[in-house]
Amino acid sequence: MMSWGTELWDQYDNLSFHTQKGIDFLERYGHFIRDRCLIEMEYAGKLRRLVKNYQPKKKEEEEYQYSTCKAFKAMLCEVNDLAGQHEVIAENLQSDVIREINYLVKDIKEERKKLLQDSAKYVAMINNQVASLERSRKNYEKAFKEAERALDNFQRADADLNLSRAEVEKQRMNMAIKNQHCEESKNEYANQLQKTNELQSQHYKALMPEVFRQLQELDEKRIRNVRHFMAHSADVERNVFPIINKCLDGIINAANQVNEKQDTILVIERYKSGFEPPGDFPFDDLSRGGESTPLVMPGSGNTYVSSGVGAHRSESMTVKGTMSAGKLKKRVGLFAIFSSNKNNLSSSGDKDDYSELPPNQRRKKILQKLDELQAKLHQEIAAKDGLMKMKGVYESNPALGDPMSTEGQLNECSQRIDKLNSDIAKYQGLLQEVECNVSPAGTRKHELTEHNGIGNGSTNNLSNHNNRINMSSVTDGRAPLGEDESLSRSASDSSVSIPAVGLNNRYSGETVSLGASRNSLTNDEDPPPYYDIHELPPLGTCTALYAFEATSEGSIPMFDGEQLLIIEQDQGDGWTRVRRQPPNAEEGFVPTSYISIHSS
Repeated sequence: MMSWGTELWDQYDNLSFHTQKGIDFLERYGHFIRDRCLIEMEYAGKLRRLVKNYQPKKKEEEEYQYSTCKAFKAMLCEVNDLAGQHEVIAENLQSDVIREINYLVKDIKEERKKLLQDSAKYVAMINNQVASLERSRKNYEKAFKEAERALDNFQRADADLNLSRAEVEKQRMNMAIKNQHCEESKNEYANQLQKTNELQSQHYKALMPEVFRQLQELDEKRIRNVRHFMAHSADVERNVFPIINKCLDGIINAANQVNEKQDTILVIERYKSGFEPPGDFPFDDLSRGGESTPLVMPGSGNTYVSSGVGAHRSESMTVKGTMSAGKLKKRVGLFAIFSSNKNNLSSSGDKDDYSELPPNQRRKKILQKLDELQAKLHQEIAAKDGLMKMKGVYESNPALGDPMSTEGQLNECSQRIDKLNSDIAKYQGLLQEVECNVSPAGTRKHELTEHNGIGNGSTNNLSNHNNRINMSSVTDGRAPLGEDESLSRSASDSSVSIPAVGLNNRYSGETVSLGASRNSLTNDEDPPPYYDIHELPPLGTCTALYAFEATSEGSIPMFDGEQLLIIEQDQGDGWTRVRRQPPNAEEGFVPTSYISIHSS
């Protein structure tokens, strides 16, 4: 295998430059990934800002009942999730690639610096040794010339008969000294030459090749990591493809939910007035002396007379439900300020009986109002139940609290229930009136609800709506609470006489006795004929986890492992209404935490 140490033994400077360029390239690649992360984050931020800008406003919520608008809203959610995936890409590149590149650059720089310092030291050593060799060679050369010159002087002095023996001996001694010095210089030169050759051999065959080998490994490490970083960057993006595909599938699914027929029916539901088309114009026989009746088309601003079902309607009754209805509605609200019927306006400026709306739209509004009132009634009844149970606990154990402390809250709760019951009765009457007006033959009992999911959820007929209110109002054997309710409860006599208000004919005019505890219906006395415990079907079953001793009114004992029927779910007060298995069929409340509810 070819290596830098053998093939490039004399290219120290070029290798140093090459390794530096490699580090520069690695840093440049790191900057590229960093800038890409910024672009991904910027793109994600712009996507989120785009989604936020196109989110439906509160005033546009009514428009978003159409399938196209719902699909667009779902698409916005998916685009928001797409933005999140681009943020994931940026975060993973930041943590897995950029950070590793920074660590690698730091390590390579430090290792390269160390290797270059070692190589500089080796080069300095060989250079010093070569300089020493050169000095010793020059000394040997000088000593050799001096020895030759001394020999020549001795030979001339020895041949000259005119010189004394002392002079000749002096030249001989000088020759001997120079020859000895020349021999020492020669030996020093030979020694330095040997050292230099050994050091040079070690330098070019061991020291520098080792440095070059480590530089080669360092450069190959850099190259391997660049390959790894590129592949990992692609993997980071590929890992989010499944979620991105799910987001795209969600957009496709949202698009598939668009239903033009359903939207068409929603438009009909929203703008349908409920009026019948006008009949034929009557023939004015002027020969009989009658006056001519001006015939004006609907919506022209004047009234007209026709013999059809919609006869004697004004523009205010024909324009409602169309695109121009909004303007007329505002005028009514404005002029109503100076009218004597100020108390008949809701907080939004509309009449609380919705008499300004066409029959069909009025019916929808009344149904919505009834549903709203019914939900409030459920809340108030649940709150009163909790207060009654609290009062029962206080009465059974006065140490826990004063029973009279709940009287004020019970009074307020009863007043709110009375108000809700009267409002429900009022709107039921309005609903009956609208049903009679809209259905001339008594056959129109439904909204147009052939398509599932269309409308506002309040499109049941009057009978069903009354029954729903009736069943919820008599939960626990109670009719809606009336104005004559007495809140005085004691251990001996705790019944409340409540006139049923606003229910259907079955309950109108009847008085319901409400016991102090919920299990008062399980006494020896038969329950009232209108209250049958079997009218409340079980909601499911449960198993007693622990034994429970009934210590307060309204609760029943149970033993560990007993199977019970759930009659009423926990309303948030920690108690669940249950019934024993037949034939006992005893009813009462047990702690919710003491039972395990089985899904039905």
